[in-house]
Amino acid sequence: MMMRRLCGRANSSNVMKIVWLLEELGLPYERLDVGGPFGNTDTPEYLAMNPNGKVPTLEQDDGFILWESNAILRFLCAATAPDSPMWPSDLKARANIDRWMDWQQTTVDAPQRVLLLRLVRTPPEKRDPKVIDAAAAELRRFCSILDRALSRTPYVAGNDFTLADIALGVHVHRWFAYPVDRPDQPHLRAWYDRLLSRPVYRHHVAIPVA
Repeated sequence: MMMRRLCGRANSSNVMKIVWLLEELGLPYERLDVGGPFGNTDTPEYLAMNPNGKVPTLEQDDGFILWESNAILRFLCAATAPDSPMWPSDLKARANIDRWMDWQQTTVDAPQRVLLLRLVRTPPEKRDPKVIDAAAAELRRFCSILDRALSRTPYVAGNDFTLADIALGVHVHRWFAYPVDRPDQPHLRAWYDRLLSRPVYRHHVAIPVA
């Protein structure tokens, strides 16, 4: 059976995505604490695998190495569960999932990172309320988009749990954890509760934000 090594600390949102999928698919893996307080992303050995010096990096025992979290999600599904509804072979269904995954990286990630850095990793006396408020306003708007989509289907890309839910689900936990004003978004909240009903999500994703 193929063995995988995942480089990245457990509290990284991008690492959480990969752990979540590996656990959902029941795939064997070893995770190594890399990045953040653990360092080791700037060593020659790590940069040879991932020239960005970021996490996660996936290394298989056949020598294949892959970085970029959403690319890793797609690869794992295609390689180990090609018939899974999480990333189906139907091109239109797959494209629908892909657009939400891309939206997470190109749109949601930036303000989410601002809130993480300014609210969690910055001492209260050094925080800039204007920057925090602007990022929170952006995320409120993006969460409204999600809320409308989830008013039509139980999961982001339709009736099935997919990679779109994994890509965005790591961020919705943080959204509900941040000390910011949140409008009533019942469909978003119901989706979050559905994710919380999954043991893997509760154990690996719904953890204290750090």
